[in-house]
Amino acid sequence: MRATLTTEAMLARLPSPLSDAAARALGSRPRHLQRLRVELNDGAATTLHVATHDLRRVTPRVVRFTHPTPLERWCREHRTAEAIVGGFFARPGGLPLGEVRTSGIARTAIAFDAPWNDVRACLHVAGPEVALARRDTLAPEPPGDLLQAGPLLVHDGAPCVEGDPEGFAAGQRQFDSDITAGRYPRAAVALLDGARMLAVACDGRADDEAGLSLPELAEALVALGARSALNLDGGGSTSLVCGGRLRNVPREEHGVALAGGRPVSTAIAFTRR
Repeated sequence: MRATLTTEAMLARLPSPLSDAAARALGSRPRHLQRLRVELNDGAATTLHVATHDLRRVTPRVVRFTHPTPLERWCREHRTAEAIVGGFFARPGGLPLGEVRTSGIARTAIAFDAPWNDVRACLHVAGPEVALARRDTLAPEPPGDLLQAGPLLVHDGAPCVEGDPEGFAAGQRQFDSDITAGRYPRAAVALLDGARMLAVACDGRADDEAGLSLPELAEALVALGARSALNLDGGGSTSLVCGGRLRNVPREEHGVALAGGRPVSTAIAFTRR
């Protein structure tokens, strides 16, 4: 099933004539945040929240929380205006699921089951270099920050999720459900042209918010110009903070909104160089 951005969504992508300060004073969205309506070919629709970051000015960094914390609260406590939920975590306890490295040091986490731990995709940041790639294409002990999540959604400007290449359906025992099946709230990061990175969250689990399947999310990201893209934790953990505020609406499986968002274990924060 293919996702298409509507004309209304394309108009919403036009830059605001207001300065960031004026936009904040009026209570509107920052200029680097877009709120798009994605219409699907069966008549369903969902809302996509897209923050665009200039990698010449900011750098993504991986953060492992000491204790699971809602992302908006963590951002407020650490004076961080821009962040998105990171990788998966195990319950109870909240230990990260998948490899996590900060400053080149492997942090405590639960490994993905073999053989999928060797291939599931990652964000890797080493100095000015930012990559979204499958684990087996990176060094065994890479420098800098690394966050393993997955699957890789886009490679070389094309969707690449057909056929369960990273074993998320085959290895679903480590998750609450098969994340490849059906539409859910989702989060992702995408690289456009080497100088820009998108942090993206879609709503879901509501009558007017269908959520997206992984192929639909990949198609939407390609429509936004993604050359590569990585799926992050989703469902009730889906959280995007932009301009210091949570911009999407996290919901539990039964559809009840989670005020402030669910506690999560890792995040990708965007800080000034």
